[in-house]
Amino acid sequence: MTGRLRAPTGRYGGRSAEERQAERRRRFLDAALRLFGDRPGYRATTVAALSEAAGLSTRQFYEEFRTLEDVLAALHLQVNDWAEQAVRAAVADAAGLPLADRVATIFHAYAADVTADPRRIRITFVEIVGVSPRLEEQRLARRARWIDLIRAEAEAAVARGEAAPRDYRLPAAAFIGSVNGLLHDWSAGWVDATLDEVVTELVRQLLGILRPVAWENGR
Repeated sequence: MTGRLRAPTGRYGGRSAEERQAERRRRFLDAALRLFGDRPGYRATTVAALSEAAGLSTRQFYEEFRTLEDVLAALHLQVNDWAEQAVRAAVADAAGLPLADRVATIFHAYAADVTADPRRIRITFVEIVGVSPRLEEQRLARRARWIDLIRAEAEAAVARGEAAPRDYRLPAAAFIGSVNGLLHDWSAGWVDATLDEVVTELVRQLLGILRPVAWENGR
């Protein structure tokens, strides 16, 4: 298969070809969230099984995607986009708050979104890992996007005099690693804590990065 099959054009049932295509794509992604994010998981799912779960045919699958990896790639981006939308809305809502309250508001919004459905955590932190060089590049690119968001918030806090002036590239990367690891372990039941306790600990870590004791004492 060198490319997707050509989808039908024209109106049918009062809907345009573009509307029907968007609906099919949504149904495939919804089915992928169920199958990849739970059992049997991405690696044990077939095109036929995904098509059946979506209530569509394999021909319709190949009208939208070339491979199951394409579906996983699209789903990974979608889950990250949902979380980013929640975070950016929280950034706007938290404008003018003191740093500690602002960080807590933003991070609670992220955690609430990504943990709202355990299948999203699995897509983000488990199923995407080690699939192919292409998806590793995508995963790391999305991680870099989160690092850039943290750096931007940190640099804005520095400009307001609320955070220590420093290069936040490494601290932001280290913090993202903590977030990914702790949320994954919590969702897998390996951390005996509530989500609020997990979020509070991560917020505490981020504030420690932004406002180290030495800097606080020297102000």
